[in-house]
Amino acid sequence: MSGPTTAMVLAAGLGTRMRPLTDSRPKALVEVAGRTLIDRVLDELVEAGVTRAVVNVHHFADQMEAHLATRPDLEVLISDERAELLDSGGGIQHAREKLGEEPIFVANIDSLWIAEREPPLETLKRAWNPERMDILLLLVRRGNGIGFEGPNGFFMDNHGRLTHSVLPEPPTPYANIGFGILKPQVLDASPKTGPFSILPVWHRLQAEGRLCGAVMDAFWMHVGDPAARDAAEQRLS
Repeated sequence: MSGPTTAMVLAAGLGTRMRPLTDSRPKALVEVAGRTLIDRVLDELVEAGVTRAVVNVHHFADQMEAHLATRPDLEVLISDERAELLDSGGGIQHAREKLGEEPIFVANIDSLWIAEREPPLETLKRAWNPERMDILLLLVRRGNGIGFEGPNGFFMDNHGRLTHSVLPEPPTPYANIGFGILKPQVLDASPKTGPFSILPVWHRLQAEGRLCGAVMDAFWMHVGDPAARDAAEQRLS
């Protein structure tokens, strides 16, 4: 099934929760079962049909650029955030000219999964409908992963439209795992420079009924700290 061929990979974070593993390298270069987080994410994107990835860099940026130059299987463009971390929305906006005008995948580097049947990015591609949605988030059911903590999450109606909630009651049944499909134009009304969160864009599209979700058939592993890295390694091996 066809889908986006360009991806924005958000890899610029400081990885403070992953210390001491990130004292000498970026979080994206932390290995899980012998393969770096960034390579595991890029592998999934290539398998889904991505031919160009825009990767933002900040923490140990030189290491990231050198590592990404070794990927022969797709075009990698660097979005340089050495001067300032730009957050989830600002990072995509900073890379806007490199991303083009067609829908893109957006991917965080700290989410891994073990697929049960359909590969999660194929689920995302199958659910994508640009006529009725501007952002489609890949979701996991509560209880089907490691790292779904706290009340933050989503409710979803029968048409796949999402409502974001940070309230403890009632408990949200779904979490965003940090992957999705996005129309770059949704950021046109956002600040052109500087850091900002993607959350206001979510909430605007939610009000318009154009923020949607697709639930993956997979076990999710959020690799946010050394203990979670160890737990993911155990499951993968």
